[in-house]
Amino acid sequence: MQKKQSIAVYPGSFDPVTYGHLDIIHRAAKQFDTLVVAVLNNAKKNPLFTVEERKVLLHQATRHLPNVEIDSFHDLLTNYMNSKNAQIIVRGLRAVSDFEFELQMASTNRKLNEDVETFFMMTNPQYSYLSSSIVKEVAKYDGTVTDLVPKEVEKALREKYNYLQK
Repeated sequence: MQKKQSIAVYPGSFDPVTYGHLDIIHRAAKQFDTLVVAVLNNAKKNPLFTVEERKVLLHQATRHLPNVEIDSFHDLLTNYMNSKNAQIIVRGLRAVSDFEFELQMASTNRKLNEDVETFFMMTNPQYSYLSSSIVKEVAKYDGTVTDLVPKEVEKALREKYNYLQK
């Protein structure tokens, strides 16, 4: 009997992708046959980068990982999971404060599709403080983000904020 291929989805806004996100991506890619990093197109948020720009930055940062796919969605996560034939959601936890929200989301997703399981991964402690919001705030005021994001993301942030300041 052939083993069922494991397809996991790591959803998020990734505006922009940080080393904290990449820590989860690298570790999850080792655990599942396919990891789909899915950029959420959330109409409620006012992102700095477009969905396409975020996908390009994610692709650049993960191009060395052959089992990682970059995609986007704008529907319910459980509907997207069905479209990808995936049954595993990967979520990163930075601190205890993330857990309450993530538990609520995992329970809701499970209610919507009982075949979907959520796997929580603790972020490496060196990135436990890191968020896309912090990165944007530091970059906006011309602070150094070299240790927070890949070079391509740092360059894109500089270009975006230089353009916005003109």
